[in-house]
Amino acid sequence: MLHVITGPPAAGKSSYIRAHAKPADIVIDLDLMALAMAGPGADHHAHGDVLMKVVHRARFAALNEAYQHLDTTDVYVIHTQPSAKALVKYRRLKARIITVDPGEAIVMQRIEAMRQPGMRAVATRWYRARRGKSRSAMPQASRQW
Repeated sequence: MLHVITGPPAAGKSSYIRAHAKPADIVIDLDLMALAMAGPGADHHAHGDVLMKVVHRARFAALNEAYQHLDTTDVYVIHTQPSAKALVKYRRLKARIITVDPGEAIVMQRIEAMRQPGMRAVATRWYRARRGKSRSAMPQASRQW
């Protein structure tokens, strides 16, 4: 089965996967892929343009291959803010879409403490896109699952 984990930066998407995925599952996490492809000592969330270009292509290839194995393997994909086109594809693949959102105040606190300042803008865009829509978020005050 395909599990698509969405939510703003610093919401706890990776933590959700660590709590739910099994060792035999496939996890496609752009941050982890970038970290694996970066040189020693690289920041966990700040990567250069060339590295990210390589990582995005690797992610695309990994997704396409993983989709071929959904009948036998659980696949977890982090997709912060899927486009309408991506959501159509996920629905066609019968994905379970999970939104991790502890709330804007908590996310902004986490970004301030643990992320690059540019992530505030990404989180703001994520929340603006959701304004007026029903909240199907997972309310959690901390990263404890």
